[in-house]
Amino acid sequence: MAPLGRGIAGPGDEGPCTFRILHVSTGNVCRSPITERLHRHALDLRLGEDRRGGLVVESAGTWGHEGAPMEAHAATVLADYGADPAGFIGRELLDEHVIRADLVLTATRDHRAQVISMGHSAGLRTFTLKEFNRLVRAIDPATLPEPDPSLPDGGLVERARALVGAAAALRGWLLAPNAEADEVYDPYGAPITFFRSIGDEINQALDPVVTALTGVPARA
Repeated sequence: MAPLGRGIAGPGDEGPCTFRILHVSTGNVCRSPITERLHRHALDLRLGEDRRGGLVVESAGTWGHEGAPMEAHAATVLADYGADPAGFIGRELLDEHVIRADLVLTATRDHRAQVISMGHSAGLRTFTLKEFNRLVRAIDPATLPEPDPSLPDGGLVERARALVGAAAALRGWLLAPNAEADEVYDPYGAPITFFRSIGDEINQALDPVVTALTGVPARA
């Protein structure tokens, strides 16, 4: 495990106007690319293109296929939702990715455990995607800072940090109904129909997360 090195920023250290969200799966060619690009697409739909308000969305894999493109079926799923798969390059999860992330959302509990085991005080800001969905839905939006268009980041970074803190405080009180409830299963090697079902799971899990982050509900 690499130490926090000189020149590597920790959470929030890139300035008050940046909040980094890191999606983690195994190979970084199926689940996390789908989640990253759907998340970016949802932010663009809520906020308008080029107005993500300092929210930076990335991904990596615990056994990442460094430099690899996403799987073709993953790209097809993204196209189904109108999201852009172009230019994606797979990354292996490194200490610096965890250090820089303000929020880490993983595909499974095993991925979450691997991120936390890397250290860097990641425990309070690392959740499975479905776990974070469950916690976010229990948070009263009125308790979060309101977006502020007068600020350079639209006030979204402060709101995002408050959301993560509130979710971490709830984690021990709002448990999953069963061990499988927080898992997004790996579609690698599966037919396109399974990829599409995983894409639907991810999209549904992201919807309340993006609403909570932005204060803007999805368009009907």
